[in-house]
Formats: sequence, C-alpha cells, structure tokens
Amino acid sequence: MAKPLNDLSQLCMHTITTKPWPIEKAAHEFSEAGIGGITVWRDALTGRNIRETGTMLRGLNLEIVSLCRGGFFSADTVADRQKAIDDNLHAIDEAFDLGAPLVVLVCGATPGQALSESRKQIQEGISACLEHAAAAEIKLAIEPLHPMYAGDRSAINTLEQANNMAEAIRSPWVGVALDVYHLWWDPNLEAQIKRCGQNGNLSAFHICDWKTPTTDMLNDRGLMGEGCIDIKLIRTWVEESGFNGFYEAEIFSNLYWNEDQDAFLQKIKQAYLKYS
Repeated sequence: MAKPLNDLSQLCMHTITTKPWPIEKAAHEFSEAGIGGITVWRDALTGRNIRETGTMLRGLNLEIVSLCRGGFFSADTVADRQKAIDDNLHAIDEAFDLGAPLVVLVCGATPGQALSESRKQIQEGISACLEHAAAAEIKLAIEPLHPMYAGDRSAINTLEQANNMAEAIRSPWVGVALDVYHLWWDPNLEAQIKRCGQNGNLSAFHICDWKTPTTDMLNDRGLMGEGCIDIKLIRTWVEESGFNGFYEAEIFSNLYWNEDQDAFLQKIKQAYLKYS
C-alpha cells in the first residue's frame, strides 16, 4: 500500500476544481496552502495574456503541470476534423506560452458513428499534431474516459486502448493520462499501469472519488475518500510503475462549486492527506 502523504507538495490542483475562483485567486490560495502544482483549464485563460499568467503562476511557486484540454478529434466531416486539429494546434501554442509541458486530450466520439471509426480519426488527429507538438516540446496525453461517455465524449474508454494507441503512434511526444474516476472499475487496470511503466507512457495521474449513487454523469465527483475508489491502492500501482509526478485533484461537482471555495479547499487538503 502507498505510504501516507504528509504534505501538499505533490498535490496539483486543477483550476476547474475550484471553478468559481478566477485563476489569479485560485493560484494565490493554492500557493498559500503549500500546494505544489496547478493544471490550467483553457477557459481560465480567457481574456488573459497567457505568458504573463504563466509568469504569475511560477512566481507563486506553482509548477504548471499541464493544460486541459485538447482532443475531440472525431467528426462527421473532413472540415470539422480539420477544425479540431487546428484547435489542438492552438492548444499546443497556449501550453507553450503558459509554460505547461503537457496537453491532456479528451479524445472525442461522434454520436451514431462506429467507435472503431472514431478511434481511427482520433489517432489520425493526434498524428497530425505531432510535428507541432515536437517543435514546441509539448507532450500530448491520451485520457481514457469512463464507458458512459463512449457515445459522445470519448471513444477511448480503457487504459489498454490508450496504451494501444500511444504505442501505435510511437512518438516520445504522446503518453497517457490516468484518471481514477474513469478507470477504477477496470479489472485490467493494474496490468495496464504496469505496461505504462514498461513503456514510459504514464504522463498524468488524476484523483477524485466515485460517489454512490451518482446524481450527475459529469458534475457529481466526490472528494477522495467520499466514494468507492481505492485510491491508495491505485497510487501504489502508479508509483510502482515508476511515476513520480503530481497527484492532480480534478473534481467536477455542482455541490462543491456552490459551497464556499475556501472551505472546499480545506476539505480537499484533508481528503488528499487522509485518503490519497
């Protein structure tokens, strides 16, 4: 079992987790709390000078872990698929300006289209971005989503599928992102995390919890320890694979977004130290 965490230096907060706070407020609060990292969602950068925002974050001793999110490569038409590629090229530019080394990809799925075709389009879309990513030295992380999203958000639904695609693309600029919310149920998870370690594919590790009952498919994630995911066990597998990066708190929650965010941040800190 993973050793207990005794500080917040390896905790990374996603800006979406404290969604009501603008990035400036979130960054100051994270820094004051001793949190070590921040993953920036693209909406948090709207209307801001991205390079100056990156400088601000680093000035607060926050490591910029990644930019969320790119992806959504599948589409019915060639024109729409090219729009998605263009948006991902722009996301790479944003990550470069921010100083983020990684763009997390929610890969997409097209309603009514065969999953095999969506996966083909995803692989082609990622491949079309590789030259730009390599030039910017920005890695792209394929994030598998829970099967409940297979119809419209992601045709990549298991870590095995993400590993298969990363290995097929065969680029040092492509890895995978593991989110316990999406993958905790998978009986092959331990073996696939080990495979990540063998191939050096694991680029990000996201944590939260699965509440039962879940009242919203997207926005009812729980604090660590609030649901049924054995986060410490999964962390053990992740660490045994050689991963030594941040543990990223990514909690979409209408419940918690409607709470006082200072109190919510205190709950996150306590849950991270006790249950992660």
